[in-house]
Amino acid sequence: MQALSQILLAVFPALVIVAALKDATSFTIPNWISGLLILAFFPAAFAAGLPLGVLGVSLAVGAACLVAGIGMFAAGWIGGGDAKLFAAAGLWLGTGAAIPFIIYTAVAGGLLAVFLVSLRADWSRSVLPAGPRWVERLRAPKGEAPYGVAIAAGALLAFPQSALFAIAAA
Repeated sequence: MQALSQILLAVFPALVIVAALKDATSFTIPNWISGLLILAFFPAAFAAGLPLGVLGVSLAVGAACLVAGIGMFAAGWIGGGDAKLFAAAGLWLGTGAAIPFIIYTAVAGGLLAVFLVSLRADWSRSVLPAGPRWVERLRAPKGEAPYGVAIAAGALLAFPQSALFAIAAA
């Protein structure tokens, strides 16, 4: 059961990394990634022996993250895929890692913004050669920001502080 728990636990980092890569290269996070994260949470939680009370709280955190994500989407701050990824990550992270997740995501978002401003600066065009199409999209002045990258970074950094990780690692 321990090996199964470890395998199921690896689904979370793998899928958030895939989400970040998809967002960086296409400015979209496919629905199947967030959907699979949500579906995979339940067997991972049961295999790890997550208590039902903690499972319920994780569902509440995921729902709260969905509401927050919808609000940020409505305000035009993030895309719809970002909102769904934020909610799916919140489900996996639960209360123990929720605040670190928010803080890490905000810091990663700030670093992403600084990186994109530098990448989009006039001086960088003369120094850096043209790259693949997805890199040129990142370099486009007044372009969008692939915030899924920041959400994924925040989720990966906060994951070791989650109840699910702690129970499965014990």
